[in-house]
Amino acid sequence: MSDALYAACADVLSLAQSRKDDLAALLDPVEGFAPKLRQICEDQMRDFQDNPNSTLTPEELSALQMESDTWGLLQAIMPLRKTTPPAYPSPQSLIQKNPYTPISTLAQAIMHSSTLLSELVVVREWLHETAPLPDTIGDSFGPGATTGYWKFTKHQVVQNLRIGSNGKGKEREGGLVTELDPDAVNRGEGGGLDAEDANYEKALINALYLYVRAGRLDEAVELCRKAQQPWRAASIRGSLLFRWKEIADEPREDDATEDDDEKLGWRGNLHRRLWKTTCIQAALNPHLSTAERALYAAIAPTPQTSTQLKAACRTWPDHLWAQISIMCEEKESAELAKLKGGFWEDDSKAISSSRAANGGQEEWEREVLNALESLRSIPVEEGAPANNPYHISQLQIILDRLDELLEAFAVGLQTGSYDPTQPDYPTMTRFMAHLCLFLQMIDVSAPPLAIQVILEAYLQVLERAGQRELIAMYAGALGDNAVERYAMFLTSLELTADIHERKLALTRARDHGLDMELVAVATAERTIGKTFEKLGPAKGPLPSLVEPQPEPSNLEWLLVRSIEWTTFMESTYSTALEQANVILRYFLACGRLQLAKRLLEILPPELLTIRDSEELAMEYMHYRQFFTVWDSLDRVGECLKMESPGMSKDTKAAWLNDYKTLIAQAREQVIKLLTTEWLIPDMDRNGADQRTRQLVRIRQIYIPVLIIRLHEVLYDSRRKLPENLKHALMLANIVADSRYRLYDDFVPEDGRRLGDYLVHVREAILGGLEGGGSDPFRVLLV
Repeated sequence: MSDALYAACADVLSLAQSRKDDLAALLDPVEGFAPKLRQICEDQMRDFQDNPNSTLTPEELSALQMESDTWGLLQAIMPLRKTTPPAYPSPQSLIQKNPYTPISTLAQAIMHSSTLLSELVVVREWLHETAPLPDTIGDSFGPGATTGYWKFTKHQVVQNLRIGSNGKGKEREGGLVTELDPDAVNRGEGGGLDAEDANYEKALINALYLYVRAGRLDEAVELCRKAQQPWRAASIRGSLLFRWKEIADEPREDDATEDDDEKLGWRGNLHRRLWKTTCIQAALNPHLSTAERALYAAIAPTPQTSTQLKAACRTWPDHLWAQISIMCEEKESAELAKLKGGFWEDDSKAISSSRAANGGQEEWEREVLNALESLRSIPVEEGAPANNPYHISQLQIILDRLDELLEAFAVGLQTGSYDPTQPDYPTMTRFMAHLCLFLQMIDVSAPPLAIQVILEAYLQVLERAGQRELIAMYAGALGDNAVERYAMFLTSLELTADIHERKLALTRARDHGLDMELVAVATAERTIGKTFEKLGPAKGPLPSLVEPQPEPSNLEWLLVRSIEWTTFMESTYSTALEQANVILRYFLACGRLQLAKRLLEILPPELLTIRDSEELAMEYMHYRQFFTVWDSLDRVGECLKMESPGMSKDTKAAWLNDYKTLIAQAREQVIKLLTTEWLIPDMDRNGADQRTRQLVRIRQIYIPVLIIRLHEVLYDSRRKLPENLKHALMLANIVADSRYRLYDDFVPEDGRRLGDYLVHVREAILGGLEGGGSDPFRVLLV
C-alpha cells in the first residue's frame, strides 16, 4: 500500500471530522465521506494503469476495486437509513384518487411503501453501476455494428437457390438454414448459420447480457438496432413499465428531454405481463442457446427462470444481482396483483404465484433474508470467493448487520485469524477502521469494543508503515483510551525521533482533540517504566568513581531523554520535577555521574522555582548542589594543572590567588553540603521503600568521596597555602560530629571505609610536623 494512500485517506477523514455535525455533508453523493474514499481507490487503480512500473500486485488491485465498490454501496444505502424520507402516497390511495394511474407510478409507490424493497432497489442500482461492460470496439462497446443481417448466411442461401438446392437433402442436414427469419435456427431442423454470423450472434448476445447486467438497457437497444435486429430491441424494451406522465399527476421538469414514445404521450409496455410470460417461455426453451436463455432470464428475472439466470453468473456480485433482481421483480408483481393491475392490466393474466401475491410483508422479508444468507457460501467461477472479507462486508451492509460485521472482524484480529504479514491485511484493516469512523460520524450505533480493537489494529498498520504524522488523528477516535494509545505510540519512538520531532508529535495530539498534558505525562511515565524494567534496580557493590565510565547504552540515553516529554509545557513541569528526581536518583545510585549531569543540563531552569512539593523541590536542589560541589573540586584540579615553572612573578601571584579562591569555594561548598542534611531520607516515613534505599546508597557512594577529595585538595595545597593543613584537620572534626553522623555513610568497601579516611587524617597530622617541632596539633593553633 502506497504512502500516498494513507495520507489521502487521512485528509478525507480530517475534512469529514470538521463536518461531523453536518449529516448532509457527510452523506453528500459527491463530496461525502464514502464517495471521497471511493475516489481515492479509483485514483490508485488509475495510477496503476497509467504507470507500468507500479508495485501494486493483482491481488492488491482487486482489493482496491472491491473496496471502491463497497464504499459505493455504503454511499448508496446509508442515506436511506439515516435520513427521513419524504411522505409518499400509497399505491391504494393513488388508485382511489386516479383509477388510470400508470403502472410505473404504482411501481414507484410500491417501492416507497417498503423500506426493504427500497433498499434492494438501491442495491440493484449499485450492482448495475459496478458491473463490467462489454469490451470496447472502436467508439462503442460490444461486437460493433454489422453491414447486414446474417450477411454471410444470406449470401450462402442465395447461392444455394441459384444452383437449385432447396434444402431438402443432405445440404440441409447439419448445414445452413434455408430461411432467414429470426426463429430459423431454433426450429430444431438442424440448420445453422455461417460461422462468421454464428460468431457475431454469440458475441452480440453476450454483449446484450452484459448491458442488461449493468442495467444499461438503452445501450442494449441501440446495439440491437446497429446489429439490424429490431425484434431483440423490442424484447429488451418490453421490460419497461407503462408510463404516461400526463395522467400520472407527476411533477414535470421543464428541461426534461423526452423520447419518441413520450412525445406521443406514453412510453413503456402496455402488455408487460404477456411479454413477461413470453420471456419466461423463451428462457425455458431448450432449443435456444444457453446464452440467449440467460438473456431472457435477465430481462425477466423470476423464480421460474432463476436456474437459467444463475447459470450465467460468474462472480459473486453476479449471483447477488441475480438474487436481488428476482426478489424485486417478484415483490413488485405480487403487489401489483394485489391491486388487480389497476386499469391498464388484466389481473386474470397475472403470472405471480398465489403465495407471492397473498404472502405478507413479514413472510417476504424472511424469504429475502434467507435468500441473501444463502450467498455466504455460494461457489463462484471467477473473481473473489463468497467468503472474501469485502464480499462478507457487502452482504452484512445489505442485511444491516454492521454490528455483527465489526464484531466478527475484531474477534478475528484478537484471535490471530488475520495475518498482519499478508498483503491484503493493511488494506482490509484500513477499510474497516474508516468504516468504524464513518459510522461514528453519522451516529450509527456500533460496538465500542470492536471499534477499539479495529482502530488499534490500524494504528499498528500505520506504525509499521512509518506514518507517524497520522497516528494522533486515528488515536483520537479511541475515546477514553485515546490518550493511552497515543502515548503508547510516542513511547515506541524511543530514540528514533529528535526533540523537535517529539514536540511536533506531541502537538499533533492537541490538534486532534487529545489532552496534550495527559499524553505527555503518560508517555514519559511509560518510557521511564519501560526503561527501568529493562535496566533493573541499582543494587550490588557500590560503583567506583575512579575507573573510566562505559559509554551510555541506548537504554540509558532513552531514560535521559524520557524527561523531554514533560518539559515542552510549563503545565507539566511539576511532573517533570518528580520524574527528574527519580531518574537522577537512579543514575547517581549507579555511579553514572555524566548521565546525571547531562540530564540536569537539559532540564528547564524553571524547575527550581516549583514549590508544589517541598520534599521534591528540596531533593532536586540537593542534586544541583551536589554537581556544583563536584564541579568546584574539578576546577581546583584543573587550576592546579595550569601551574608551570616558567611563570612570571605576577602570573604566579595571579594564579596562586585563583587557586586559593577556588579551594576556598570548594571547601565552603563541600562543608555546607556535609552539614545541611544533604539527601537524608525521612526514615519515619518508610525506611524500606525504594527511594529511601536509593538515597542511603547515594550518600554511601558520594559522602566518603567528597570528604576524601576535599581532604586531598587541602592537604596537597599545604605548601602553597599553609592554612589549608589546618582546614584539613578541622574537616575531621566535622566528620566525627554526632550532629551530622557522616561516619555512618562510610561502608566496609574499598575506598569508602572510615579507616581509609583516617589514613589521610594521619598523613595530615604528620604533615603538621613538617615545619619543625614536636606538637602535630600546633597547626590548629596558628
